Amino acid sequence: MTDHPISRFPIPEISELPQDIRDRIEAVQEKAGFIPNVFLALAHRPEEFRAFFAHHDALMEKPGGLSAAEREMIVVATSSANDCLYCVIAHGAILRVRAKNPLIADQIAVNYRKADISPRQRVMLDFALKVSQHAQRIDDADIATMKQNEFSEEDIWDIGAIAAFFAQSNRLANLSAMRPNDEFYSMGR
Repeated sequence: MTDHPISRFPIPEISELPQDIRDRIEAVQEKAGFIPNVFLALAHRPEEFRAFFAHHDALMEKPGGLSAAEREMIVVATSSANDCLYCVIAHGAILRVRAKNPLIADQIAVNYRKADISPRQRVMLDFALKVSQHAQRIDDADIATMKQNEFSEEDIWDIGAIAAFFAQSNRLANLSAMRPNDEFYSMGR
C-alpha cells in the first residue's frame, strides 16, 4: 500500500456525505472489497458525483449489442490514448475480469491493433479512438464501416458515447491526479 494522496482535491469523510452517496460507496465496497478511489475523489461534489455515476451506469451497465467486456475495451483503449493512468488501471482490471482474460487489458492499453481481439472489435476500437481523439472528423464513411461490421445504430451511438464520456472522465482523473487503488493491479490476473 502507498500513502500517496488519491487526489489533489479534498476527500470528504464518508460519514459526512449525503446518505445516497454513502449508500452507493458502501455497496461498491461490499462488492469489490475496497472503495475505488474515483468514488472518494468525486464525492466532494455530490451533485456532480450523482450525475457522473448516473451517466456512467446508463452507458456501461445496460443491455445491448456490446458485451460488458467490449464496453471496457473501449474505456481502456481510449483512456490509454488520453494518458489516463487511473482509467487504464481500474478499467483494465474490470476488463480482465469481464473478459476472463488476464492478458487482454495490457494488450489493449499498449496497442489494441496487436491485441488478441476479433477484427470486428478492432473496427470498434478504431471508431472509439476516432471519437475520442478526432470527433470532428467522423463522417458518413465511418458510420458505413461500422454498419458493414454489423454494428447497429444503437451500438454506434453506445461506442461513441462511451468514448466521449471517458474522454471527460480521463480529463477529470488527470486534473485531480487521481491515483488507482493498489487492488486494481492484481484483479483478474
